[in-house]
Parts: sequence; structure tokens; C-alpha cells
Amino acid sequence: MLNREDSYKNKGARKKLVALLKEKGITDNAVLDAMLAIPRHYFFDKTFESHAYEDKAFPIGEGQTISQPYTVAYQTQLLHINKGDKVLEIGTGSGYQTCVLAHLGADVYSIERLEKLSTKAQTLLKDLGYAATCKSGDGTLGWQDFAPFDKIIVTAGAPVMPKTLAAQLNIGGIMVIPVGNEHTQEMWSLVKKSTKTLEKIVHDSFKFVPLIGQNGW
Repeated sequence: MLNREDSYKNKGARKKLVALLKEKGITDNAVLDAMLAIPRHYFFDKTFESHAYEDKAFPIGEGQTISQPYTVAYQTQLLHINKGDKVLEIGTGSGYQTCVLAHLGADVYSIERLEKLSTKAQTLLKDLGYAATCKSGDGTLGWQDFAPFDKIIVTAGAPVMPKTLAAQLNIGGIMVIPVGNEHTQEMWSLVKKSTKTLEKIVHDSFKFVPLIGQNGW
């Protein structure tokens, strides 16, 4: 169980962070409310807790990072989550993004390549009272057992859009994925119009850790 406090200082820091996200253009109140509610410092070692409410990515071990809060809010906003949406998350990482999705009422399926991170995230999700179906494996292959999905979010930079993921998206569904080289990626949102047609919208540039797997790097 968690042996952490969510103090007035922590809650005040979250309010300031949410205000900053609003200033930076995040307009989805449900996303902002989720980020206000979730204690991000629980996803940090106590030694680094003071960094939890800064708008920046931070190392979580295994060569991975917890994404910048703005990036989490940006990707989540593009997904247009409705309560009950079946969402596939590629890259569980710390589990913070998973919690945001679950808080919004999504039915979350999350894959993490690194078993150590997956196990740690699953424990934290349970301790925080959020439900998600998680596994360790190659996220670029998706999760055929539970397909199709209403929404898919990829939290690592891909060299191309994996066709395996597109095939597991419902008609009318949305995939949000950063695509580019190893140094910078453009955020894409893809709407599946038919079994063979994806409508692509290109958004801002970001920098993610690489998407590693059979259909990634």
C-alpha cells in the first residue's frame, strides 16, 4: 500500500500546474480535472518528489521517462475520451497516463515493453484505486485479444505509424501517435474512416523516447 501523503502543498502545486496547462492551450476541462485529482508525486521516488509538479519530463529508470504534464494533457485532449471508451495505451511507463485515462472513465488496456516498469505501474494503479488491464510485451503489435479499440494512444516516438495498430482501431476511432525521427516527432491524430482509410491531422512537434518493437525502432 501507498505510504505517501497528498499534502496541501502538493494539492496547491497541482492547481498551479493545471493553471499553467490552461495558459498553454489545454481546454478540455475533464482532462484538467483528472490532472488536478491525480497525485503525480506518487509516481516519483520520494527523493525527487519536488520535481513532480514541474511541467517537464523526468527519468523513471530503465532509460524511460514520465512524460511532461503538458504532453500528457495534449495527447489525452486529442483522444476525445468518452466514458466507457475501450482504449489501448502503448507504453505504460510510470502508469500516470494510464491513471488519467482511467479517471476519465476509459476501459484501459496498457502494454509496457519493460516488465519491471509494468509491474511497478500495476501496483501503483491498484493502490490509487484505478482499474486497467496491463501486460508486458511488444506494444507495436497491439493487443489482438481485446481488439478492436475505440481509441489508441502511443506514448513513444515511432518511425512510422504501425499498421498493426491501425488494424485494431474501430471505424470512427482515433489514434494519437508521435511520428518522426529519433530526435523529434510530430503528433498525429488519425481517425479511422473505413477499413482502408485513415484521416491524418498533424499537430505540434514533441520529443519522446523511441518506440521499440517489431513495428518500431
